[in-house]
Amino acid sequence: MNFLGTIFERLQNAPQRPILQELGGGKSLSATGAELVALIQKARAFLRTQGLKKGDRCALLAPNSIRWVAMDMAILAEGLIAVPLYARQAPGELVAMMNDCAPALVCCGDATLRQSVAQHWPGAPRIAIFDEIFATEPLGELPAPVTLLATDPVAIVYTSGTSGEAKGVVLTAAGVVFILGATLQRLDVLMAGHQGQERVFHYPPFCFAASWIMLLTCLERGNLLTMAMDLGTLAADMRAAAPHYFLNVPVLLERMRAGIDEQLRKTGGLANLIYTRAREAWLARDRGEPAALSSLWLVLARAIIFPTIRKKMIGSNLKALICGSAPLARETQLFFMMLGIPVLQVYGLTETTAICTMDDPRQVEPGRVGPAIPAIEMKLGENDEILVRGPNLFQGYWNRPQVTAEAMRDGWFHTGDQGEVNERGQWRISGRIKNLIVLSSGHNVAPEPIEDEMLRLLPDAQQVVLVGHGRPFVAAVVTGAPTPEQVQFAMDEVNRDLPHYKRVRAFHIHPDPFNVEDGLVTINGKLKRDVIASRMREPIEKLYANAEVRAG
Repeated sequence: MNFLGTIFERLQNAPQRPILQELGGGKSLSATGAELVALIQKARAFLRTQGLKKGDRCALLAPNSIRWVAMDMAILAEGLIAVPLYARQAPGELVAMMNDCAPALVCCGDATLRQSVAQHWPGAPRIAIFDEIFATEPLGELPAPVTLLATDPVAIVYTSGTSGEAKGVVLTAAGVVFILGATLQRLDVLMAGHQGQERVFHYPPFCFAASWIMLLTCLERGNLLTMAMDLGTLAADMRAAAPHYFLNVPVLLERMRAGIDEQLRKTGGLANLIYTRAREAWLARDRGEPAALSSLWLVLARAIIFPTIRKKMIGSNLKALICGSAPLARETQLFFMMLGIPVLQVYGLTETTAICTMDDPRQVEPGRVGPAIPAIEMKLGENDEILVRGPNLFQGYWNRPQVTAEAMRDGWFHTGDQGEVNERGQWRISGRIKNLIVLSSGHNVAPEPIEDEMLRLLPDAQQVVLVGHGRPFVAAVVTGAPTPEQVQFAMDEVNRDLPHYKRVRAFHIHPDPFNVEDGLVTINGKLKRDVIASRMREPIEKLYANAEVRAG
């Protein structure tokens, strides 16, 4: 039985069980298994009126919602290829992706999205909106979902495109089935002994591969998946959802950590003293420093402070936070572990059906992303590039055979990520090969570790971006509201342990954080370094024109 059959059977066997919930702005909307099936059948009936055939592409452009899930399931059940797209992406970028995959139908969440597509794409195919689609009445009983062959494409997920245009990654039924088996096994370990329905909170867009895999995993497990509909009320909705686990990106965990620090600073008094001393003790213990007195602070914090923080932040059900999409700072992972909240990291790319490695809840090593999933092979190539081979690999880039051939060599997918693996098989991701800064001296500098360390020392900064390709030294662009004195201090602290060629010699403070809307950050939070360097050319040139700084 393929994953679709398993999901439909799960929904039909528990028709009255709540499966999906929309939460935000004080409003709540839910759907039981039977209600979700009814919506799927309406969407399937609509698709059958469109004259589509197996293998046709169907673009799905809408924010997360119950109807998004129903539409996606209907597309797959009819043997079509889903092309999920990010509703907040620039219209020109969306049209470029749809032109590339040539969908036979575009399904939009509302009339505003339809109008935007139509304005920017004069030659668009039929564009339908959810209100129209879900007003369709099924004509008799529809058959079971199509049986998918292992090689059947089920989705084309576009990569974020940190440099150049985005590419459509073709994911197959076999890859999805394999990865779902791996996620289900890991969650069995995490939830061992739990009785009753699992509760999951979710805010990343389903158009991301990892987010989509989490959705399918929840549907297979019969979980209650609560979707955040308003990022402005994320903290309150997270507490209301009372999840057992949920998928995160590093930036949210960093903000949560900073928020806790700030709240306790404002509170002051004994609570802040115990918290501060406990954090110092925890980090000292991680460094292997013996400190009997400091252990007392941890005991006090665990008895008085940490339980309150956990309850106010996420509720009492939480078993673990799951984190992916980008490397998580080791200190942040340690911070949540200090609070008694395990952080399980996963690593993968869209091309690997989202996942290659997953932390085992029983053997977490802070700063590492876990071992390779059984049956997936990983090794290091030239420049410590991570190479992957296994049943999770994509079929190729849509309509890009040459680019596919460059990425897939001798059966190994070249990830472009740099990493290392220890004797226990635990992987660490250190950066991206294409992000390497090659100085005019010929030295290579991986920017990410230095950026992360500077950012850790700058609570008022939003981003740190190193520049210096072809230049005599490394400089930094810092966004946010740190003072020059704070940046200088952070720079000096970081430089102390670096070889001469890696030291940051100059900086520029840019008050506005880089974001998706200005085209400087991808939709999953990755910096578009080439675009940033081009947009910030004038202040960067001034840094290198300063002879005094260069001499230093």
